[in-house]
Amino acid sequence: MFQEYDVIVVGAGHAGCEAAHAAAMMGSKVLLATMNMNTIAQMSCNPAMGGVAKGQIVREIDALGGMSGIISDKSMIQFRMLNKSKGPAMWSPRTQNDRMRFAEEWRIALENTPNVDFWQEMVTGITVVGNKVTGIKTSLGLEIKAKAVVLTNGTFLNGIIHIGEKQFGGGRTGERAAKGITEQLVQLGFEAGRMKTGTPPRVDGRSLDYSKMEEQKGDDEPEKFSFSNTTQPLLEQRSCYITYTNSAVHDTLQTGFDKSPMFNGRIQGIGPRYCPSIEDKINRFAERDRHQIFVEPEGWNTVEIYVNGFSTSLPEDIQYKALTLIPGFEKAKMFRPGYAIEYDFFPPTQLSLTLETKLIENLYFAGQINGTTGYEEAACQGLIAGINAHNKITEKEPFVLKRSEAYIGVLIDDLINKGTKEPYRMFTSRAEFRILLRQDNADLRLTEKGHALGLASDERLQNMLDKKNDVARLINDLNQKRIAPEYANESLTHMNSASIRQKVPVLGLLKRPELNIQQIKLLNDDLKDYLNKYSQHVLEQAEIQVKYDSYIEKEKQLAEKMEQLEDKKIRNDFNYDEVKALSAEGREKLKKIKPQTIGQASRISGVSPSDISILMVYLSK
Repeated sequence: MFQEYDVIVVGAGHAGCEAAHAAAMMGSKVLLATMNMNTIAQMSCNPAMGGVAKGQIVREIDALGGMSGIISDKSMIQFRMLNKSKGPAMWSPRTQNDRMRFAEEWRIALENTPNVDFWQEMVTGITVVGNKVTGIKTSLGLEIKAKAVVLTNGTFLNGIIHIGEKQFGGGRTGERAAKGITEQLVQLGFEAGRMKTGTPPRVDGRSLDYSKMEEQKGDDEPEKFSFSNTTQPLLEQRSCYITYTNSAVHDTLQTGFDKSPMFNGRIQGIGPRYCPSIEDKINRFAERDRHQIFVEPEGWNTVEIYVNGFSTSLPEDIQYKALTLIPGFEKAKMFRPGYAIEYDFFPPTQLSLTLETKLIENLYFAGQINGTTGYEEAACQGLIAGINAHNKITEKEPFVLKRSEAYIGVLIDDLINKGTKEPYRMFTSRAEFRILLRQDNADLRLTEKGHALGLASDERLQNMLDKKNDVARLINDLNQKRIAPEYANESLTHMNSASIRQKVPVLGLLKRPELNIQQIKLLNDDLKDYLNKYSQHVLEQAEIQVKYDSYIEKEKQLAEKMEQLEDKKIRNDFNYDEVKALSAEGREKLKKIKPQTIGQASRISGVSPSDISILMVYLSK
């Protein structure tokens, strides 16, 4: 009935979709196994992609040749570039999406990807010979062979849904939990843990009074995620709205705390620190008399509304009573209550940087099974796992992104070397080279790598090279072009910028913090005509490179110093017990994680700088 597959991907969420697409595009014969073909790429929580640091990840996925950016563009109903008031390292693209169209676009994309087959059934385990995975087992008793397996089980592993004092098995509302995989992996020697996440109630948008809320429109000139020409920016957008809780809402919620599974001990899993439930917020931040609520439409043609900021697992009657005390929600009709969900995960220190498990060869983990939270974090892990599963079975080099190359590299490096005791979420503050890792230059950083893998098309590579050449030419020309005082000073005075006394390069004026490239256009008609030849993306890229040149150079030098540590390799069979001077904790962590380089060893939690010095002296001998 089944052929032997090159790669089997278990789970068709964001991680599974990217893994299946990547491996198939690179030439592997792929089977995507899911419990429900109708929930492929389901947006289980909020109908949005991107945001702070997450938007950078989506751009990186796109630059490498993944699909999350294109799917987000095709299904977006609003686009916003967050943090525009800050420096460009903080600018973060975000889309509000049509939930149903997002899932549909992913399914269409996968069905049109050569080499992808589908199978709808619960996977209950893997088959292993020696210490090598050989396929999967299903609930019908089928065994399907594969050279590599990628597990992307999301919140389904022994998932339990909590609503007040009620609890029932499930991986998502209306969907059953996955049984058997955790138990088998633990028997094979893996360490497992429990985590918790949650989701807010959904309400009928027709029952809300938007006049009592603040309208949050999309950008006046919306952009998009993908660097490709496959998608276009939006011509019309749907607004979101903002409202706030109040003391009456908080008092009502507190009446249910004795029935809250979070506070009475029924939930054992650790929840996300940076996306807490509403009951957690009013408990931890008792001094605040209100919390922001984002009212987000679920699509173009639906009345369903996502109540962002009101994640809860309180009894449904208390949820509803509290909701109706929020301004604009007085007559709200609830479609379904919020809930918390507990699920199994596997501490990611059990993986290598390729996301292959250390215990079982050719077995890969990606997404929430590794303790992360968020669609974007899952999707990028799926992409890397899919790439490396293909590369491993075709005897090609592993694909690993460094911390100085991508947020994806930061995320995976953090997981493997530090592990996580709570759902891991990406922030710009986690990246030490965030001036290098901007959303605007993801294509310049990664498209060449994606093209070499066989994921990014020739057209994408050419687009990137054209952009790179245009930026270099523009910067050079602005350095050559000089402007005289009689042409510039009147405009400079009007722009509150100091006048000039002699001819100066235009580049020097662009370096002034109070001037931007659009204002440079206004200095004279020749400059305006010249600059209008270039696209907005080229102009923006050139401006950033000019204004932040010294900062970019400093980070490059720092990254190069770090590279020297990454070049110092450590053999996989290195015996740390021979290095007597290592601290007990350092030795234990090094033996457990088995770093491949001194650089990786230096980032392991519990390995001290003196341990690294000792290790370097020992290795140099």
